[in-house]
Amino acid sequence: MAGFDFSDDVLQVARERGAIDEERGAPGELGDADLIVVAVPVTALQTVVRDLLDRGARATVTDVGSTKSNVSSDPRFVGGHPVTGSEAHGPAHATADLFDGATWFLTPSSATEPQRYRLVHGFVSALGATPVAIDPQAHDRLVALTSHLPHALANLLVNQAGATRVEGHEPLAAAGGSLRDMTRVAGANPRIWIDIFLENSGAIRESLAEHRRRIEQLEAALEAGDGGFLARWIGEAADNRRRMLEGAFPDPGDLHQLRVHVPDRPGVLAGITQALGAQRINIEDFELHHVSPERGGTLTLLVTGEGEAERAAAVLESQGYGVVVSPVLPE
Repeated sequence: MAGFDFSDDVLQVARERGAIDEERGAPGELGDADLIVVAVPVTALQTVVRDLLDRGARATVTDVGSTKSNVSSDPRFVGGHPVTGSEAHGPAHATADLFDGATWFLTPSSATEPQRYRLVHGFVSALGATPVAIDPQAHDRLVALTSHLPHALANLLVNQAGATRVEGHEPLAAAGGSLRDMTRVAGANPRIWIDIFLENSGAIRESLAEHRRRIEQLEAALEAGDGGFLARWIGEAADNRRRMLEGAFPDPGDLHQLRVHVPDRPGVLAGITQALGAQRINIEDFELHHVSPERGGTLTLLVTGEGEAERAAAVLESQGYGVVVSPVLPE
């Protein structure tokens, strides 16, 4: 497996970690490959892919960019977008299980040669991901709603709170879990996200316009004191959240969360997971919200089954932790 990068340091790390077997001096030297995977910022995708294809390479070319509409409609190109990863980048942060079970969108065009699509489909499956075919324009509208809009709103919300004073009080200093939850992705790597916002600006603007319409509906209901609308609105949100969780958990209706106050001390998380593991209590997921070194933070654990959740709470309470148990989805 051969690789090219403009950074010699990146190539060295990739080789040391076994991601590539040999280095190439330029993208054009990859022409003898069967498959070329392009991983560059989205604003450079079209240029790099076009350059590879213009060289007349026999290789099938795919990519891992998060926007697809403007890349290429060449028969030798099969667009790809793995829906996984983190804000970290480069081979130094690679993990062997990164793609396990992840959705990997493939965006063939009407001109795509079938054998090339099958090649990329097989490559993605071999990495442990689940290939999902989708039209390039539909892909960009989908990720605008599910990824790009949340990032935009997280930035808007935390900037609104940061720019506001309420009779001298600093909202960010009084931020609760809901603000932290909703702004977790705020301020993400600008080198990546500026490109994404600009490349997919049309679809993001459409999503923002629909969001604005829904905000106006809520404003009208609040002005009119329309409790019926609010009840339907909250119920619809609960149903939609349940549908979303069904993709991640086999029985989201039976999920229970344990909120545990934990001190800021080394070994606390390891001690909790070991204690529950010793009782064969499975943690479906967890999240830590750090408040301050003095106050520690809140650890949220997800456990399936009310009985298992109560048993987990008893284990932790016996160790001196305060625990609050509640269903993830309200009845």
